[in-house]
Amino acid sequence: MDKGFGFLRDIDNNYQAGQADTFVPAFMITKFGLREGSFIEGRGGPGNPGNQNLKLTAVDRVNGLSLDDYARTETMHTMTSINPEKRLRMAQGPKDITGQALDIIVPMGRGQRGLIISPPKSGKTTLLRHMANSVTANDPEMGVFILLVNERPEEVTDFKRGLKDAHVLYSSADQSIGQHMRMTRLAVHTAMRCAEVGRDTVVFIDSLTRMARAFNAETESYGRTLSGGLGANAMEVPRKIFGAARNIENGGSLTIIATILVETGSRMDDIIYQEFKGTGNMDLVLSRDCAEHRVFPAIDIRLSGTRKEELLLNKDELKKAVDIRRALSRKDPTEAMAELIEYLDRNGR
Repeated sequence: MDKGFGFLRDIDNNYQAGQADTFVPAFMITKFGLREGSFIEGRGGPGNPGNQNLKLTAVDRVNGLSLDDYARTETMHTMTSINPEKRLRMAQGPKDITGQALDIIVPMGRGQRGLIISPPKSGKTTLLRHMANSVTANDPEMGVFILLVNERPEEVTDFKRGLKDAHVLYSSADQSIGQHMRMTRLAVHTAMRCAEVGRDTVVFIDSLTRMARAFNAETESYGRTLSGGLGANAMEVPRKIFGAARNIENGGSLTIIATILVETGSRMDDIIYQEFKGTGNMDLVLSRDCAEHRVFPAIDIRLSGTRKEELLLNKDELKKAVDIRRALSRKDPTEAMAELIEYLDRNGR
C-alpha cells in the first residue's frame, strides 16, 4: 500500500503475489480507511483493460465487522495500554516439564512483550515452537502467527508441519532482504488489525536479530553509522514492531514473543541486543552452559523473569515461584535448572 493502491493476498499462501489477486484501487482504501493487514470481504469485477487481476468494486466487511462498526475502530496506538492480566499457560499437562518451568520462571499473559535472549545453539527455536503449540492447545480462540525471518528452509518446514492451527509466515534464507522486510510488516500489521477489533493475538518472531540485520541493510543511514556497522536509524522500524505488543483496556491484545541472539561474536548483534534490552516486560535468558551440559530447557533462572508477575499469578503460585527462586539462587545456572527439572519430574509423576 506504499504506492496508494493495494492487492488482496492469501495468508495461507504466505502473502505471495499471484495472478488471481484482487486489485484494490486507491480511492477505496481512502474511502473506507483500509489499513495494511486487514481482512476484506467484498465483491470484485473485471480489472482495467490488459490487466488479468480482478478489481475490488464493493466492500462488505472489514476484519469481520460491518462498515459502520469498522469506521468506529481506533488504531492500536491511540488505545489505552494496560499491564497483562489474563494468563497464558505454557504447560500442556502435568508431564510437560518445559511448559511448567516456563510457567514458574516467566509467567506470561495476554499482551506480553517478551524476549528470548539466546546464545547460539541453546534451544531458542525449540522453546518458541513449544510456546506456540501451548497457546494453540490451551487458548484455541487466540489468533497465532509465527514470523520466521531469514530462516533456514528446513526450519520453515518443521514449523509448518508442527503447527497446524497457526499461521506460519516466513521469508527463508534464500530470499531477498526486501522479502524479509515485507513479511515482517505484513505479519505484525495483520495481528495488529485483529487486536484493534477486540481479538487476542500472539506473534512469535524468530528472530529480532535477523530482522534488524535486514532493515539495517535496506535503510538509508545518511552517512551516520553506529559501531558494529549498524545504521543510525536502522532500528526505528524493528523497535516499533516489537513495541506494538500491548494489552488494550476493554479490548483485545497483541502478544509478541521474540528471540534475539547474544554471544555470537558479532559487534552488530551486540548493538542490536542493547537496542532492545529493557524494552520488553518479560525476559527469558537461555544459558550456553546449560546447553553444553545438555540440560534442556537451557534457562538461566536467575536472569529470567516477568515484570509485575503478581498480576498473573495467584497467591499460592506466587509463593511457589518465590520459594523455588530462593532455593536455587546460590547455584550456578546448570545446577539450578537441573534441580528444577528433577523437582518438576518428581512432582509430575
